[in-house]
Amino acid sequence: MEPEVKLLDENKRRLDGRAVDELRPIKIEAGVLNRADGSAYLEWGGNKVLAAVYGPREAHPRHRQDPARALVQCRYNMAAFSVSDRKRPGPDRRSVEISKVVSEALGHVVFKEQFPRTSVDVFIEVLQAEAGTRCAGLTAAAVAMADAGIPMRDLVVSCAAGKADGTLLLDLGKEEDNLGEADLPVAIVPRTGEIVLLQMDGHLTPEELEKSLKSAIDACHKIYEIQKDALRRRYAVTAEHEDTPPPPEAPKPEEVEAPEPVVPETQEGE
Repeated sequence: MEPEVKLLDENKRRLDGRAVDELRPIKIEAGVLNRADGSAYLEWGGNKVLAAVYGPREAHPRHRQDPARALVQCRYNMAAFSVSDRKRPGPDRRSVEISKVVSEALGHVVFKEQFPRTSVDVFIEVLQAEAGTRCAGLTAAAVAMADAGIPMRDLVVSCAAGKADGTLLLDLGKEEDNLGEADLPVAIVPRTGEIVLLQMDGHLTPEELEKSLKSAIDACHKIYEIQKDALRRRYAVTAEHEDTPPPPEAPKPEEVEAPEPVVPETQEGE
């Protein structure tokens, strides 16, 4: 029988030293792939996620084209080496489900009617997983879509809350996700406050659900600032290069007139 793991100590500190309402460290970089129209790399605790966006481009197969609006299609995939026990390559039920909910969340903010018969293709690759990969993937994908210049109402940002050891927690870690009592991933559109993703695994009372939801939404607004900062840094560098004056031209060598050829005088009688 495995020994019981204590997820919280007597000071309500978690296994990684965080407080119950503290996020894991988050780092986002935009524009990391040259071949994609837009891309982003995200590190969220132990999660490492790469997102790439292509489009709008002609939708294939053609029978899927919508004459009135664009399709937003997402493919979420966990690399075989992303977890400690090698994952079987290829899509599974979980990947298909996450691909669907992410597509719907992103599709809510894209001005799809501007691009009929086209497709915006989003690819999310989880390189290293440590709980909360759907939230990390959706957050990275939104930055990649903005980097691609896709017209959107706003970014989408996601975070999870939950419950472990009878205590409500923000941003569950690996052990808390595996051994905890509930997990509540949430995604919002910060500018309007709309909820575009809300799922729950486990059991919460109505009061706990309300508190967890508020905690996750407050955290989403903090992550939203990190998303915007990543895009500012990406395009501030681009703007600096555009504003840099061209180097001065090298001075042209002074033009020196060639001397006229000297014609030797001919002597008489020659």
